[in-house]
Amino acid sequence: MPLVTTKEMFKKAYDGGYAVGAFNVNNMEMIQAIVEAANECKSPVILQVSAGARKYANPVYLRHLVQAAVETTDIPIAMHLDHGADFEICKSSIDGGFTSVMIDASSKPWEENIAITKKVVEYAHDHGVVVEAELGKLAGIEDDVHVADHDAMFTSPDEVEEFTSRTGIDSLAIAIGTSHGAYKFKPGQDPKLRIDILEEIGRRLPGFPIVLHGASSVPQEQVAVVNQFGGSMPNAIGIPESELRKAAKLAVCKINIDSDLRVAFTAAIRKHLAENPSHFDPRQYLGDARVNMKEMVKHKIIDVLGSANKA
Repeated sequence: MPLVTTKEMFKKAYDGGYAVGAFNVNNMEMIQAIVEAANECKSPVILQVSAGARKYANPVYLRHLVQAAVETTDIPIAMHLDHGADFEICKSSIDGGFTSVMIDASSKPWEENIAITKKVVEYAHDHGVVVEAELGKLAGIEDDVHVADHDAMFTSPDEVEEFTSRTGIDSLAIAIGTSHGAYKFKPGQDPKLRIDILEEIGRRLPGFPIVLHGASSVPQEQVAVVNQFGGSMPNAIGIPESELRKAAKLAVCKINIDSDLRVAFTAAIRKHLAENPSHFDPRQYLGDARVNMKEMVKHKIIDVLGSANKA
């Protein structure tokens, strides 16, 4: 099965009350872990490339690694640009074989956001590619995305109809309480999603696919492993997975997951090298990291996203 867009994925997810996982990729082992997990769970999957991944691995390398995944499975796979900063980056990704791009002009004034987004949509649709955009601002840090807490803002339901109609986007990322990065909320806090905002947006945009960024939950058992073997990650908690599952049953069709995977990957490497100090073969410690990350992806698919057996 060739790479697909997210259009049919999201239609099925919306109607079925589940979400498709958008997992950030940086290297071969991560792609293998994600795709093997999705294949075993018979789940559609989105492999997404951030600005940091583009710089680290080169989009050409990543595209061919994703193509290898496509050739060795028969599940629907979309390749998505995460947080495209401008038209040129989105155009380059579209020309390079991505089937979905995100243009993130949410930091721009209203009319400028609409103008930039519309330009990307027109080019993408001419090439059979779908577009995600964002309204509202999530706090946190992820690659080149830096938003201070005091600059974060929830998405206004009053803006979504005009924005989607004027831009022609295919999905909308909203801010309802998630945040970028691994360090989200301190222990003792009670992070909740603004489900009321999500429900109102769902009423304003019936059938329209909504996206959640910054939805990793920072698995504390994996953080404990990192710290046990020489790490110094502070205690932090993310949005409870029960909240994410609730959102997936509503209008949310795509949930982005990155930090959980990085922590699982790093925990396995630290554990392997601490227990086997004489090992120097990357295939050994990266192999453990791939297995641990694969189990994390399967957990997300089965217990959070609800997308198992939906391929």
